Amino acid sequence: EVRLVESGGGLVQPGGSLRLSCVVSGFTFSDYAMSWVRQVPGKGLEWVSGINSGDSSATYLDSVKGRFTISRDNAKNTLYLQMSNLKPEDTAMYYCAKPELAAVAVTSSLTQYNYFGQGTQVIVSS
Repeated sequence: EVRLVESGGGLVQPGGSLRLSCVVSGFTFSDYAMSWVRQVPGKGLEWVSGINSGDSSATYLDSVKGRFTISRDNAKNTLYLQMSNLKPEDTAMYYCAKPELAAVAVTSSLTQYNYFGQGTQVIVSS
């Protein structure tokens, strides 16, 4: 059974930082490019960042470039998202996402993802 369990969200002031974690099980994590996506209530999912399975090279949504860093620890089956200089517009539920097919390269196409965790809430507010 595929499982993705996120943690690390919370309430933070603008300019603050948070580190999200996603522990996975039920599949060979190292074979899959993985992503973080987010959702604001009343809006659709938005792809935020992804990391390749091979060289761990990363890609980012333009609005988070330079502020967010995605990483992975294949030995721990864990995906991370370090978020810095947070802004109120980053407020959302954050999910880690597994694509349907094992692939080296990340895709930002949400239709390619078939597993999501339960999410972790991030609130950026003063």
